[in-house]
Amino acid sequence: MPLDDAYANAAYIAGAETYPPKWDAAATAFRERLGTHAEVGVSYGGSDRQVFDFFNTSDAPKGTMIFVHGGYWKAFDRSSWSHLAAGPLAAGWSVAMPSYDLCPDLRISDITQQIVQAVQVIAARTEGPLALAGHSAGGHLVARMLDPAVLSEAVRDRIVRVAPISPVADLMPLLKTSMNEILRLDEAEATAESPTRMAPPAAADVRIWVGAEERPVFIEQAEALARAWGIDTTIVPGKHHFDVIDALEDAQSDLVRFLTAT
Repeated sequence: MPLDDAYANAAYIAGAETYPPKWDAAATAFRERLGTHAEVGVSYGGSDRQVFDFFNTSDAPKGTMIFVHGGYWKAFDRSSWSHLAAGPLAAGWSVAMPSYDLCPDLRISDITQQIVQAVQVIAARTEGPLALAGHSAGGHLVARMLDPAVLSEAVRDRIVRVAPISPVADLMPLLKTSMNEILRLDEAEATAESPTRMAPPAAADVRIWVGAEERPVFIEQAEALARAWGIDTTIVPGKHHFDVIDALEDAQSDLVRFLTAT
């Protein structure tokens, strides 16, 4: 397909095959260190994958950050990313990380609705501000939460900051990739599910992060969303699609400082 190479991340990252096992090992070790501060597998819906892990701060939380994982809506779950909660936790924020059912079992629009349900359930068990961050397909999903037609107004009003990281913001190009055999997008769904075609968010502070060493199409996607919404993009020097998220581990990183600002 014409755009397969454009969206092929692993083929252009040295040692790409080593990243998933490193993520899994770091995430498992992080949960073990947290002990009783880690609530694993909290249900938010009817399927086995409709669960989230919740990481509690030692003190009263300043807010809750929700991280949504990527994987082109067809891979991974919450368990590989627990260590990315380290930065917000150190800044005094609790962290929730949901899984969701994957394509082709669901369509992308169905996954959006699952994340809506997850955010609603997480909001119901917490107080204070909410911040959303998501990577790649997760960047798409957190951007979709700013559509006034999805979340309840009460929950949407609590979202103070959103960081789509390397987001897939315009889904139309994916129609020209072989992965669409799994995603099953058509033009109508790609249009409805593209954040670039949404109205700019009215209240939340939104900033996009993307690595300078990413595939060009991901920088283009980030810049397209920035133009559509009139917001800023942070292009991180030396970072690619697999390590741009590492900043979430560091409470002093610009990304975590943005998400947890009070």
